[in-house]
Amino acid sequence: MDEKEKEKDGKIGDLLKKVLTTTVTAAFMTEEGVRAVLKDIPLPKDIVGSLVENAKNTKTEFVGSVKNELKNFLDKIDLTKEIDKIAEKYDFEVKATVSLKKKKKTKGIEGES
Repeated sequence: MDEKEKEKDGKIGDLLKKVLTTTVTAAFMTEEGVRAVLKDIPLPKDIVGSLVENAKNTKTEFVGSVKNELKNFLDKIDLTKEIDKIAEKYDFEVKATVSLKKKKKTKGIEGES
């Protein structure tokens, strides 16, 4: 392998690392954020579109998975029993301030005089 081939392989390896890192990071970014990151990488538009779509799908799957796990965890909790435990161990003190403020009249609403 001559120097040019090694250099080319090094650039391809670096590019591949950057693309993979960006793809993983993109799963937690907005579509605009993904596009902003990918604009610095010299990739064809169809690949960029594919990466953006993949990031959206990964994010959707991740959020769905977390939602399901959280739901399963919360379904196992007996809320009444937990509230009873807290009520036995703690005193409750509530401080509140309530104020009523008159709404400002808005022009253009029918039925107002």
